[in-house]
Amino acid sequence: MTTRILTGITTTGTPHLGNYAGAIRPAILASREPGVDSFYFLADYHALIKCDDPQRIQRSRLEIAATWLAGGLDPERVTFYRQSDIPEIPELTWLLTCVAAKGLLNRAHAYKASVDKNVENGEDPDAGVSMGLYSYPVLMAADILMFNANKVPVGRDQIQHVEMARDIGQRFNHLFGQGKAFFAMPEALIEESVATLPGLDGRKMSKSYDNTIPLFTSAKDMKDAISRIVTDSRAPGEAKDPDNSHLFTLFQAFASQAQAEELRAELLQGLGWGEAKQRLFQLLDSQLSEPREDYHQLIARPADLEDILLAGAQKARAIATPFLEQLREAVGLRSFRSIVQAGPEVKKKAAKAARFVSFREEDGSFRFRLLSADGEQLLLSRTFADGKAAGAVSKQLQSGQALDVRDEGLGFSLWLDGECVADGPQFADGAARDAAIQSLRVALQPQQD
Repeated sequence: MTTRILTGITTTGTPHLGNYAGAIRPAILASREPGVDSFYFLADYHALIKCDDPQRIQRSRLEIAATWLAGGLDPERVTFYRQSDIPEIPELTWLLTCVAAKGLLNRAHAYKASVDKNVENGEDPDAGVSMGLYSYPVLMAADILMFNANKVPVGRDQIQHVEMARDIGQRFNHLFGQGKAFFAMPEALIEESVATLPGLDGRKMSKSYDNTIPLFTSAKDMKDAISRIVTDSRAPGEAKDPDNSHLFTLFQAFASQAQAEELRAELLQGLGWGEAKQRLFQLLDSQLSEPREDYHQLIARPADLEDILLAGAQKARAIATPFLEQLREAVGLRSFRSIVQAGPEVKKKAAKAARFVSFREEDGSFRFRLLSADGEQLLLSRTFADGKAAGAVSKQLQSGQALDVRDEGLGFSLWLDGECVADGPQFADGAARDAAIQSLRVALQPQQD
């Protein structure tokens, strides 16, 4: 079974170590696994929520595209595209917006953080909150559900968005699926030890905190950035606490288990912070020097990047366009050409059915016949003293109760409450008799409106 993996990165700044360790690297590694169909995108619509500087967004799109490729992403093996090159995504966003509960969006972490900050500052709770910020979990759900991703590599702080995509997708399936699940339910894929990296000041590494280490900056600038990592005041020779060290967390994200255990032991034995920072620089530079060179070569050829992204968009739209047509159909946004013109309403003739015919014998007794739709006699009743009794029996036979039909040689009889009330004709053989009994059972089934 093929597993579809999807991830993206917002194009609002230069990629940093946190982006790489928390999203890009695990996603690229996952793309190389057998049985995986991978989708990677530049989340440039999301960027508009956070940034109103067009030049910054344009530069970031270029840098992030080059980062994915320099990091080892193979555009021939995966689908690599810009979010803004897929017009089906904003249309799906609107369809999902129409089923997303406001209460669900009220609980989104980014929105709640903005509200809490405003309240703390004595401002209106929604001051500075755009509809883009409020509803961007729906756009993220569209990113995921558009391609029915099974796994979404995210940082631990992004798990909620995958869960919200599940909630919204389930709601759409329930309302419009009619037994069909349009959307698969995605799951978050997290690398437990490095899901969220600390920045220079110990907070989450984030462009908004200005505490990042750019991924493909020069060796000199990387060394300078590492030197600014905040550590405690313990001097060389004093035991350090690796589990509460931001520097060690960064080292662990890029080191092998053996390398991490070695540094842990040295810190416990009193390794100085300056030497530990040098170890971190050496580790990062050894891993990033080659992709750094590839990155700068790609940045110098933007037209080549454009061609790669447009080819990826074409692959993505080959999936998105027909899928969106299904979703439009499901919600009622259908082409009028698909509507079959109905002619003037004509009252349908009721199909002929078996019927009872009552009659009176010369001796004054009453009987009834059951005739098939073709007029063939299926039953002839025994005699009744009056028409009311004959009518009551014929009505009882039409009630749908189980029939007590008994073979009588090459004929048959019909019994009610232990009394024979009617007989069938005689037939040439048993097969003809059995066929007639079956026809009788069908004829006496209650008619559906």
